[in-house]
Amino acid sequence: MSLVMATPIHIPVLREEVLKALNIQPGKRYIDCTLGLGGHAKSILENSQPGGMLLGIDADPDAIRLAKTTLANYAKTTIIVNDNFVNLERICKENDFLPVQGILFDLGISSAQLEAPRRGFSFQYDSPLDMRIDPTQQLTASDIVNTYTENELANIIWNYGEERYSHRIARHIISNRPISSTTELARAIEQAIGRRTEKIHPATRTFMALRIAVNHELANLAHALEQAINCLDHEGRLAVISYHSLEDRVAKQLMIKESKGCLCSPSAPVCQCKHKPALALVSRKAIKPSLGEIALNPRSRSAKLRVAERL
Repeated sequence: MSLVMATPIHIPVLREEVLKALNIQPGKRYIDCTLGLGGHAKSILENSQPGGMLLGIDADPDAIRLAKTTLANYAKTTIIVNDNFVNLERICKENDFLPVQGILFDLGISSAQLEAPRRGFSFQYDSPLDMRIDPTQQLTASDIVNTYTENELANIIWNYGEERYSHRIARHIISNRPISSTTELARAIEQAIGRRTEKIHPATRTFMALRIAVNHELANLAHALEQAINCLDHEGRLAVISYHSLEDRVAKQLMIKESKGCLCSPSAPVCQCKHKPALALVSRKAIKPSLGEIALNPRSRSAKLRVAERL
């Protein structure tokens, strides 16, 4: 089943919380850096009329096609760009979309991407080892699995998957090369570490780690968040939804850092960094889904929303 054959049922995570976090106002401009199927973008546009504008960005051309259908009634107030959010400032300048009053990042991959067998994101389907969000990029999961050294593989699996059996898995992957499909890889991982007592499949963390590595997700996020600050108008809001600790850590650390003045060591007699705060934290703690939302949409259970305001 291709992602473009049918429009999946899409439930935007933390929908009401995002609208409140971004402080949506009529006539203002907003950016959805992870447009996906357009659920959050549609809510933002509905609540920013009359006169509200939205710039939607996504690296996945399949998602772009579906989002255009979702947002068809707002075609005159929406700019949709097929690009990676790591190029945020350039995209804004090229579309004369600066400054803006709110920027949203809804990280990770969508249910539609997970459930599209040809994409290779899930071991639930027997498919090629791809995992590219942007199908035009060269690096695939197959390249990493079949060409990287044991140490390189183990470092990816540990650093991005926080998998304690990373070296054992890496050795077993290498001994089973070539590995051509998701099910072959999942089988090799299961053979390496067995079925543990955890609820998740033994390949879950490794698959997540490979996806993050293939798409340079954490590095791209860090660069994009820095650019987002520059794109925000005074009192503009930055909202980030993450689904695992590594993404959340990147967003949390940047927001805390940019909400402080001096970043010098406490032992420094005089400030040398000249750093000035660019953000104010709107909420000290991450905002999480309600029990009601989790019941309706179980995939929202790990979501965390962090919000900051431009000074």
